[in-house]
Amino acid sequence: MVTIGIYINSPYLSDKGKLMIRAYTITSGKGGVGKTTLTVNLGISLAQLERETYILDADIGMANMGLILGMDDVPVTLHEVLAGKADIEDSIYVGPSGVKVIPSGISLQGFQQADPDKLRDVMRKLVDRCEYLLIDAPSGISKEGVVPLSVADQVILVVNPELASMADALKTKILCEVMGGKVYGAILNRAGAEHTEIRSQSVEDVLGVNVIDVVPEDASVRRAAAYKSPCVIKYPQAPATRAFRRIAAKMAGAEYEEDTGKAHDEGFVDRLARAVFR
Repeated sequence: MVTIGIYINSPYLSDKGKLMIRAYTITSGKGGVGKTTLTVNLGISLAQLERETYILDADIGMANMGLILGMDDVPVTLHEVLAGKADIEDSIYVGPSGVKVIPSGISLQGFQQADPDKLRDVMRKLVDRCEYLLIDAPSGISKEGVVPLSVADQVILVVNPELASMADALKTKILCEVMGGKVYGAILNRAGAEHTEIRSQSVEDVLGVNVIDVVPEDASVRRAAAYKSPCVIKYPQAPATRAFRRIAAKMAGAEYEEDTGKAHDEGFVDRLARAVFR
């Protein structure tokens, strides 16, 4: 487990002058639950709260963070770092609202050359730079998925309101605890209004962890992805955006403030995206 308490000159020091950096691994038992989208939007929301935040795509086999942020063609990624071909400093890019992004590459060759065991060394270097580090972990219990569970301070489980997602998340939680990790809680993602859906209480009963918050099913998330722009940037008034910002405020110990700004004018491309992803 990485120790992440350091002494520096910062506006976020505790009374004893100690800055407690928090590293969260965001994971799920199965793919397709929206953990990468959640990681990106949470990271940006924390950055908007003036927290120095880094987001790391540790899903080195099925990387999507760069695609979401339009960084799929950057020259150096985590692949090169884990292959020993580049330093971590060369793979850090500035994203929306100042969030720092370490994307993984999308090539199969890069994945084959990357050594996931070196992720621990990457973590040690990153924690000296930031206040929050969000790690987008691979789904499942492969070697690539196990390492991020063992290096972070706490783990966040992303769950969809369906039995298969909950069952796989439970396996991940058990694996995390066996390895000595600590689960911060679960986020119920893509929750609709149907009465047949699994509710927060059911998730808490099955997983034995607190539900941090519920992110509603929101077509704005998919529409934003079509623009390669995170929802919190493209659609600041969207219901999902409000949920992302609430969660970030909880994590940062900040007061959540509802965005009451005027919604952006919808152009032709926006209308087209709304029609396609409604």
